[in-house]
Amino acid sequence: MFCVLGPIGLSAWYLYAKAGDQYASTLGFTVRSKDISSASDILGGLSNTLGGSGSRDTDILYEYIRSQEIVAMVDARLDLKALYSIHHDTDPLLGFDPEGTIEDLTDYWQRMVRISYDAGAGLMDLRVLAFAPDDARRIAEAIFEESSRTINTLSATAREDATRYAREDLDHAVERLKITREAMTAFRIESQIVDVTADIQGQMGLLNTLQAQLAGALIEFDLLSTSAREGDPRLAQAQRRIDVIEKRITDERRKFGASGESPSGESYADTVANFERLTVDQEVAERTYIAALSASDAALAEANRQSLYLAAYIRPTLAEKSEFPRREVLVGLVALFTFLTWSILCLVYYSLRDRR
Repeated sequence: MFCVLGPIGLSAWYLYAKAGDQYASTLGFTVRSKDISSASDILGGLSNTLGGSGSRDTDILYEYIRSQEIVAMVDARLDLKALYSIHHDTDPLLGFDPEGTIEDLTDYWQRMVRISYDAGAGLMDLRVLAFAPDDARRIAEAIFEESSRTINTLSATAREDATRYAREDLDHAVERLKITREAMTAFRIESQIVDVTADIQGQMGLLNTLQAQLAGALIEFDLLSTSAREGDPRLAQAQRRIDVIEKRITDERRKFGASGESPSGESYADTVANFERLTVDQEVAERTYIAALSASDAALAEANRQSLYLAAYIRPTLAEKSEFPRREVLVGLVALFTFLTWSILCLVYYSLRDRR
């Protein structure tokens, strides 16, 4: 029975005489978003562009809390090696070797920081162990602070990603609108026409006036023809007036033809075509700018209202008594496995003996 009682007695002696007391600090938190309705909902809103749901962000935190990065940061703040190796001389099995590397400290960290994660609800509970209650709570508070910093970084990155493309589209629309307006200004300076439409309306008004005058002159000529004798100077004067008006109408209409000249000397038809092309470009640029500005405002509002933050539903607790290591449980497990090993060896021994 010594092979059974020996390991049990040795483990009990070590746990009760050598192992240092460990205190637990409990921490619980989840990732939330500021989901507040905004004007973007009225405009049609955007889809959730902040890098996924809170559950996926909690998945990231779960891996981050187990990573070497957070171990190095907490070690730089609290000197984890000194806190964990305080009982190494008397408790080499459960204490940390102060000469250990960062990889060793990460492995030891994963033993001392137990994470319970409910992926469905996005809730994360942590049990942080240390050899002093104040140390356990300080480590838990450092974990919460580093996790908050990480989630804030994720939120800022997601916000930047959500607004970057909208901002780039807005910058492109502004530049396009600026180019079209500069082209329109250069056209007006070159053609000496502020508004081609108004100029055409003026020309058409002049033609209408000339045609009305022509109609009046023709009526006057017809009336004179019925009452005046042939060779009357009034008939010749009326005919000259008609010829002058007709020539002026012909000259005014020629301006709208291929050979007509605008004030700048260019074909009036080409001037009108260039003006219409520039007008269409400017209208398209203005509409594009308005759409890009609305999209940018909506993206910014959506990003701001969905900012992520860490919500703690259990603040780091301060233990009043030591709960670990669970000496009775560990001694019981050693006894159980020792007895099972001894039983299996006895069965093997008697089976071999019976065969002989």
